[in-house]
Amino acid sequence: MTYDPSAERRARWSLHLCVLLWGFTAILGKLITLPTGALVVWRMGLVAALLALWPRVWRGIDAISRVQILRYAAIGVVIALHWLAFYGSIRLANASVAVGCVALGSVFAAIIEPLITGRPHERAELLLGLLVIPGMALLVGGVPLSMYLGVAVGVLSALLAALFAALNKRYATDDPPEAVTLIQMTAGAVAIALGASIVFGVDQTLRLPDAPDLGWLLVLAVACTLLPFMLWLQALRHVSAFTTQLTLNLEPVYAIVLAALLFHEYRQLTPSFYAGVAVIIATVFLQPWLTARLQRPAGRSGTIRR
Repeated sequence: MTYDPSAERRARWSLHLCVLLWGFTAILGKLITLPTGALVVWRMGLVAALLALWPRVWRGIDAISRVQILRYAAIGVVIALHWLAFYGSIRLANASVAVGCVALGSVFAAIIEPLITGRPHERAELLLGLLVIPGMALLVGGVPLSMYLGVAVGVLSALLAALFAALNKRYATDDPPEAVTLIQMTAGAVAIALGASIVFGVDQTLRLPDAPDLGWLLVLAVACTLLPFMLWLQALRHVSAFTTQLTLNLEPVYAIVLAALLFHEYRQLTPSFYAGVAVIIATVFLQPWLTARLQRPAGRSGTIRR
């Protein structure tokens, strides 16, 4: 793939739009009263149903090999598990803690992506990933002991986010993003519906949403899932999964501000929590400078390394 600076700039702007939209995800997750498993099933199922109405999507799927379809389905299960952990973290702690833990995805991505995509580890990525750790230490120190389980589940969510980002970077670079999204959303919804039904029961997992929940679910499915997910898949063709994860560190800014305004979550957290978030966000703005200083000359030769 030929390196295109303008395409990379557009991809970065697309990522920031995705982050802005995803900033509302935690808020909607707290507003929706469904059990966590049912929330994930409905979110993914609605996105899949909306995409299935688009004829172009089916034409795209017809052109995808069976092996690729199976790969995308497996990635969809990882995405579903990520969302299950993310919303579980919200319920076990709060929205601010859940999105704060997402920033650890940059640490995991710096390790996981090179292993999956086959490119060398970059010194800048590893250093930036390490810089996030003090921020997370401050974040954890700023939450009550009763929320520690929510923090642990949030860290698991970040690990799964880095994993599916790297897998999509490795495999979802040539096929139409809307077709890939339909496969992944369908596989994830089916997997969680089956698994959660066995563990928690059909009544809990497939509970029908009431009118307010259905309205919020549609907003979550369209504005916070379908649109940013396809933009994100497009952006991954021009930027690394690590850059994606580091940009996602901006998500806590939007979500924490919204949570403070809507739910007054600042009453549950100490200044240490917000100091940790500030360190994490500072890492985002440090990335371009540090990458330019430490990146090897061959790093931008003419192709994007796989």
